Amino acid sequence: MTLESGEAPAGWPRVSVVIPTLNEARNLPHVFARLPAGLHEVIVVDGHSVDGTLAVARNLRPDVRVVLQTRKGKGNALACGFAAATGDIIAMVDADGSADPGEIPQFVQALTAGSDFAKGTRYAGGGGSSDLTRIRSLGNRVLSGLVNLRYRTKYSDLCYGYNVFWRRVLPVLDLDATSPPRTDGVPLWGDGFEVETLINIRIARARLTVTEVPSFEHSRIHGLSNLNAVRDGLRVLRTILTESRRPRHRAAASPGSHESAVCPPGGHESSLLGTLPGAASPHPPSRRMAPSPRRPSEPAVGPTTLL
Repeated sequence: MTLESGEAPAGWPRVSVVIPTLNEARNLPHVFARLPAGLHEVIVVDGHSVDGTLAVARNLRPDVRVVLQTRKGKGNALACGFAAATGDIIAMVDADGSADPGEIPQFVQALTAGSDFAKGTRYAGGGGSSDLTRIRSLGNRVLSGLVNLRYRTKYSDLCYGYNVFWRRVLPVLDLDATSPPRTDGVPLWGDGFEVETLINIRIARARLTVTEVPSFEHSRIHGLSNLNAVRDGLRVLRTILTESRRPRHRAAASPGSHESAVCPPGGHESSLLGTLPGAASPHPPSRRMAPSPRRPSEPAVGPTTLL
């Protein structure tokens, strides 16, 4: 079945769209206009915007669900949105207009065809970018190659954050939405832009089936990106090196699947994982990025949902 961009096919699973926001009031009208019909829910996870982002979201879509993130950073925003989602499928969409929500049906089609995780790629036919600089592209390819070598994967676009997946794989991702922020201001593990790499690695180590979906990345419409190529690139590198020491979470794959595989766009399944290095004993991340233990008197802080 061929799906036109922006169309929601009849009978598709319930889809939750999670959109992290931080002062994106001017961009939301463009993003919401591209959302396909028939979505189960749209969840805006806000980092305490001061430009009227939430008022704009509610005006554009009265049924929007608003969640306030518990800490700072894109990773924490996604963790809070995932925890709040109630659909069968979760789609990660940026609020700056760079990712086209009209592509969601293509990602859903990959999942309903049997994959556990649909990953966007700008390097396949039909994909591309009007925003990716040569330096960022080179860094992305180097980091992708390192992950592919270390984890025996075949990702073509590691650092692209447009992903759609079955909600049942959330235990594999193991993202923390409840721990309080550290008193010294250091981000918790996975709270920053490295979350996308962390997700890709954990999906691979759990031997789930991945399909890459061509996607076109547009330039941010308004405002400046919070991404810092050097700082966040180093956090991604640290994630690649640290995650291999984390105990592997084995999850039930989709029916008929025995090992994780990657399906290139328009191609057949090929092995994504051969023999993975054995998981070592639990080894926490380095001190600066490790979650601080919660004292007995400290309650867990969950994402705040504003209806």
